[in-house]
Amino acid sequence: MSTKIHACVESLGNAVRLLATPGQAGDSPQALPLLDGLDVGQVVADTAYDSDQTRAYCAQRGIQAVIPSHPNRTQPLPLDENAYRDRNKIERFFGRMKQYRRLATRYEKTIVSFLAFWHIGAALDWLR
Repeated sequence: MSTKIHACVESLGNAVRLLATPGQAGDSPQALPLLDGLDVGQVVADTAYDSDQTRAYCAQRGIQAVIPSHPNRTQPLPLDENAYRDRNKIERFFGRMKQYRRLATRYEKTIVSFLAFWHIGAALDWLR
């Protein structure tokens, strides 16, 4: 069974929220649980998180959504290329976490245990 980790990082690239889902779960439905209750000014995400629901959530709260349009959109939405460059922070976070062999290879049998080790790795990352 595969597991997918979804993360929300702050402007310095430190994790503020982690979610675990089954591997076959889509990314877009996880955007709102990741953002729920966070006070953010900008959301920078990849194409997988592009949905009308996510964009409406951001618009209602005055959050700037920097998300490239999904290829199946008939009307591509504008993208701030300069702001989108900050997405590398989440990629670097995942790169740092995958330095821990236990996280990269998923030794844990349950999602709860696996997510717990991700939380430990994220806490160690905060301390760096």
